[in-house]
Amino acid sequence: MTINIAIVPVAGLGTSVLPLTKSQPKEMLAVGRKPVVQYVVEELASNGIERILFITAQGKSSIAAHFDIDENLIQYLRETGRESNLAELNYERQNIEYFYTRQRRQLGLGHAVLCAEPLVGKEPAVVALGDSIIGRHASSNIVSRMVDAYESEKADAVIALEPVAASDVDQYGIVDVRDENTDYLRITGAIEKPPIADAPTNLSIAARYVFSPAIYEALKDTPTDRHGTLQLTDAIAYLIDRGAKIVGIKLQSDVKRYDIGNFDSYFKTFLEFTLTDPIFGTEMQSYVRDYLAQQERQG
Repeated sequence: MTINIAIVPVAGLGTSVLPLTKSQPKEMLAVGRKPVVQYVVEELASNGIERILFITAQGKSSIAAHFDIDENLIQYLRETGRESNLAELNYERQNIEYFYTRQRRQLGLGHAVLCAEPLVGKEPAVVALGDSIIGRHASSNIVSRMVDAYESEKADAVIALEPVAASDVDQYGIVDVRDENTDYLRITGAIEKPPIADAPTNLSIAARYVFSPAIYEALKDTPTDRHGTLQLTDAIAYLIDRGAKIVGIKLQSDVKRYDIGNFDSYFKTFLEFTLTDPIFGTEMQSYVRDYLAQQERQG
């Protein structure tokens, strides 16, 4: 894979899941036995990414600490006969270099991506949102597929897409496309959280992107929205308007996006990952069945 760097924005405040995020990053919330951002990193590593640039902010230091190699903890586990727990720290030793830069003001996702320009601005890069997991337990090859499309199609950008219910299009970035029956869709328009009546399709942007360096100039030239934030979707629309080739790839039918943007999606994600956990899943399924049966009897 020629693209081996990913930008992972993790600077958001997480206000939709307060008070959970009052003193910890949203990306460090547990989903099953791991924090969300660990799934994101494991997905990227399995797709050939070797360098990750986190776009962080105030209050996000625990993310860097999570991926540090903690020799003191390792020594403690060995000295206290807890060697069996060492396997849980294998993620620390993945073949990945980590870099960090700060988004000093909360000016939107587009601005967060723009913060990466001084470090990776001369090469294409993956962008993976740090609060969204693709595939159950991060078992997805979407990033590899996107990089292949970027290279074979000579695209300016590639975007992962997922169909959503028509009633939900106002919650996502939505794209318009042509060549809908091909593996690689040509994206002809993009709009952030459109009114339901104005959505061109039900194809939502699914938290994974590949961009050429052209995205940075597009972000600089894109006006902020009425809230003063710089939307990445608006910069994509800017590129399209100027003739850039933007390709879309749908998630496979057995793969979906899991996000923790609100309590509804967080609870559902946590429950699904818990019930399918390779160690505790069967026991948890039995517990839930018994609990629901008890509630039904009590009526």
